[in-house]
Amino acid sequence: MQAQLKKILEEAKVQLDNALDQAQTEEIRVKFLGKKGELTKILRGMGHLSPEDRKETGLMVNRVKSQIEEMLEDKFEAVKKAARSAQFKLEKVDVTEPGKPFNLGVKHPLTITMEEISKVFMNMGFSIVEGPEVETVFNNFDALNEGPNHPSRDMTDTFYISEDILLRTQTSPVQVRTLMKQKPPIKIISPGRCFRCDTPDATHSPMFHQIEGLVVDEGITMAELRGTLDSFVKQLFGPETRTKFRPHHFPFTEPSAEVDVSCFKCGGKGCRVCKGSGWIEILGCGMVHPNVLKVGNLDTEKYTGFAFGMGVERVAMLKYGVDDIRLFYENDMRFINQFK
Repeated sequence: MQAQLKKILEEAKVQLDNALDQAQTEEIRVKFLGKKGELTKILRGMGHLSPEDRKETGLMVNRVKSQIEEMLEDKFEAVKKAARSAQFKLEKVDVTEPGKPFNLGVKHPLTITMEEISKVFMNMGFSIVEGPEVETVFNNFDALNEGPNHPSRDMTDTFYISEDILLRTQTSPVQVRTLMKQKPPIKIISPGRCFRCDTPDATHSPMFHQIEGLVVDEGITMAELRGTLDSFVKQLFGPETRTKFRPHHFPFTEPSAEVDVSCFKCGGKGCRVCKGSGWIEILGCGMVHPNVLKVGNLDTEKYTGFAFGMGVERVAMLKYGVDDIRLFYENDMRFINQFK
């Protein structure tokens, strides 16, 4: 049996020396060390040996097994290195070939517009405050002086998650949250996404973006509201732009107004953009209603404030001459790449 073991060791050595790749080396391993291998057969045939011979033969089998395992390990490492070298020779890199072109991303026009608007107000001392898109009915309607019969509360206008939870229809709830946790002076803007049950068309989308502003302090007047918005419009659309305030109604402001700007395409002469009027409606505003100030437990005899809100998509459409709001959401790179 000792002679047999010696023969197995020599045969394994010869075969490993002649092995050319990893597959052949693995076959040799299975042949000598596998479940049906040469050494396994010897171990199974040791049952007829005496205890002394069995012990001695077992030691020899283990010694031969260790030597074969060591040779296999060296051979596996050698064939791996040889395969790697052969692969490197085949995979030569021509450093003179041009690299693969890749396209740089660009900012979305709505992002550009929000950043431009925010920058103007931040330069005037406003801070940016954000709030959740999933809101309570109280913050979205009740605290903003919109009564239970207000048409905007209908399910045809608002996405309700439950009886008391909804997707906010405006960014005004951020103003409510600010009033409840911060004492005057307050000077903030709140950009963000809003949601309403609108059928998508050229001017409507169920998801859109707004930027709202709120200023609360002692002695705030309508004159300061007009001065702030007039300065904003001139910085955004150009120093020649004029503003016009028209009376309007919003539940959370009193008095309320809509703001028109002189058409920046025709200078007020009348064109297709302004529909011949020379003016373009851009936002709504007004003095904060006392009922809204009371939500923050503010003394309405001491504190006053103004608020304003605008649709980002509307501003972007006017500024860049986009005639269909759906273009902002189709992710057509031919459209978006125009804003590089």
